[in-house]
Amino acid sequence: MVKKQTYTIMQLEQIANDIRKDIIKMLEHAGSGHSAGSLDQADIFTALYFDVLRHDPNNPDWKERDILLQSNGHTVPVRYAAMAHAGYFPKKELQTLRQFGSRLQGHPERTKLPGLENTSGPLGSGLSQAAGMSLAMRLNGEQNKRWIYCLMGDGELDEGNVWEAVMLAAKYKLYNIIGIIDRNNIQIDGNTENVMPLEDLKAKWEAFGWHVQEVDGHNIESVIDACSMARAITEKPSVIIAHTIPGKGVPFMEYDFHWHGAPPNSAQAKQALAKLRTLDGKIRGEHE
Repeated sequence: MVKKQTYTIMQLEQIANDIRKDIIKMLEHAGSGHSAGSLDQADIFTALYFDVLRHDPNNPDWKERDILLQSNGHTVPVRYAAMAHAGYFPKKELQTLRQFGSRLQGHPERTKLPGLENTSGPLGSGLSQAAGMSLAMRLNGEQNKRWIYCLMGDGELDEGNVWEAVMLAAKYKLYNIIGIIDRNNIQIDGNTENVMPLEDLKAKWEAFGWHVQEVDGHNIESVIDACSMARAITEKPSVIIAHTIPGKGVPFMEYDFHWHGAPPNSAQAKQALAKLRTLDGKIRGEHE
């Protein structure tokens, strides 16, 4: 059994802020990548890697580990940063994002980096992967011992294969699946409700037979509590709709869908880091 370090909420919030700073540095250095979704999931990934998940950075293939699938793989910078802070690899490697030969590609590649559980690319595939893994765990007698967390973007819910997996998971009562939707209301072409309306999203998932919770995706304690509640549901799969602000922490990026697939340039990165280092002016910067 891996001994888990415990953190206060204040410590977790600091980790999330440090992850956001690393995301900005990574994307600016790479010159490409996805800013908005990576930044807005920092609190979720902090909750997962530093509280919720059963995992061991020193033994990524530990047979009793929980599984974390990232269906919205274009936002993988947030996962790389969280993994580095959790001890999976040195933080200096974050600066190799999207470079030729790097383990840190623009979408996660399972065989390149220990600790990654799936390779992404086509949106909408993660929940089907989770369903297959859950069925395999049932056959192996592991369904009561391990949890599968599947991160999804709200824009990818436009994909039909998501809803095929939703139906299958409900039919077979795959209760060890916990979906987490990054409900930031944007996708590459604009706001989700303009491109392809999703609401009433909670009612949709409930109609398909899932247990549904809605939380503030920037409240780390709420995310942790929602995951705990989901693990108590054993008659159906669960999904957590995490409401987030795209570009969270960097005011000039927040709510703007144009930052979905754009990195900051050098000047923008400097401005973003200044905002994050001072929590948008709430504290004094170290050089003031």
